[in-house]
Amino acid sequence: MNRLKYFVEGRIFGVCTFLGEKLGIASSYIRLFFIYATFIAITSPIIIYLILAFWINIKKYITRKRNPVWE
Repeated sequence: MNRLKYFVEGRIFGVCTFLGEKLGIASSYIRLFFIYATFIAITSPIIIYLILAFWINIKKYITRKRNPVWE
């Protein structure tokens, strides 16, 4: 089960893991927060999650080490 969780979290967005590492909270609690908040507020947590996923992917793209062409 853990292998599936790490595969999905690593391949999809990784928002909960990223937030968990930055805030020092277990990512499972953050996932539960998003699930409960989605039931209460309908769509706003989903929009926040997608914005965070987009931001994290852009950050990875910008900070990724690029290979120099001339070396």
